[in-house]
Amino acid sequence: MKLRLEQLAASLGKGLAPVYVITGDEPLQLGEAADQIRGAARQAGYLSREIMEADARFDWNRLGDEANALSLFAEQKIIDLRLPTGKPGTAGARALVEYCENLPQDTLLLLTMPKVPLTSKWIKALEKAGILVQVWPVDERNLPRWISARMQAAGLRPGRGVAEMLAEHTEGNLLAARQEIEKLLLLHGEGSVNVEQLLAAVSDSSRFDVYALVDAALAGRSGRCTHILAGLKGEGIAPPVVLWALAREIRSLASMAAGMAAGASESRVMGQARVWKNRMPLVRQALRRLGEDDWNCLLDACQHTDAAIKGAAPGDPWLLLEQITLGIAGIPVSGRKLVKEPLIKSERSRL
Repeated sequence: MKLRLEQLAASLGKGLAPVYVITGDEPLQLGEAADQIRGAARQAGYLSREIMEADARFDWNRLGDEANALSLFAEQKIIDLRLPTGKPGTAGARALVEYCENLPQDTLLLLTMPKVPLTSKWIKALEKAGILVQVWPVDERNLPRWISARMQAAGLRPGRGVAEMLAEHTEGNLLAARQEIEKLLLLHGEGSVNVEQLLAAVSDSSRFDVYALVDAALAGRSGRCTHILAGLKGEGIAPPVVLWALAREIRSLASMAAGMAAGASESRVMGQARVWKNRMPLVRQALRRLGEDDWNCLLDACQHTDAAIKGAAPGDPWLLLEQITLGIAGIPVSGRKLVKEPLIKSERSRL
């Protein structure tokens, strides 16, 4: 039987199934769902627990052996099976099906794994034998609501704008959001939390990565770009890492822009560039904002920045990276929009 994550607690309150499968790519929620099941099982008398990590070298005979092993004290037990790849292979699939066809007494199987297709025979056998819970990531639109509910559950009352600000600071990382909520609880105790208290608690703890910077630039969010760049610099990220990510994206966009200039459609050039479906809106915005010459100018700027990082050209690398990022976002660097005029004149190259 399939359940939504929010239905799991009520289901556990009615009794335990012999098999639980938790699948998804959001580690915090996946871990907490597994904790709920283990906690309910302990309360029901499942005091013994066998942890198995089913990697490529795992012997699937262990699953059957453990299921059939008789405990000296006749304890109820949990088989905590982790499948990190989500692919059991032929032997694993056969072992899981056989397990479901001959469910052992006083044993609960808990299988955790990343998101997988639910059409395989072994998945269907597990679902038929027990309960399958799919864990879905919390998207950017719903993250403030998730944070607000989480804060209230912890005894905190978020003031206006607090949940939205915390969502922005934690970059959609639920584990980081949970840690910040725990920090707020330790610092202020239960009760209301305002924006000033939140800023004091998280001002130095937000983490960013170069991919978030690229996406912010493609979306034209200049303020966010400078904020992320400051975070990357503060964390000690090496400038060549940031330049690599920016230059790679610019090269791809320059190629797509050249294709469009030759008469190809947006859809065709994005398909040829193998742009992921969820990133197509961002890439489309950038292609409509800047033309082929603009992207070539940005490649020139990347070349100059590479030389500056190596000490072979003048300029502060972080300031140059900011100019490139704002150029992608379509923001004037020296009082005008970047059109047909390079930020820095230099020979273009493939970094």
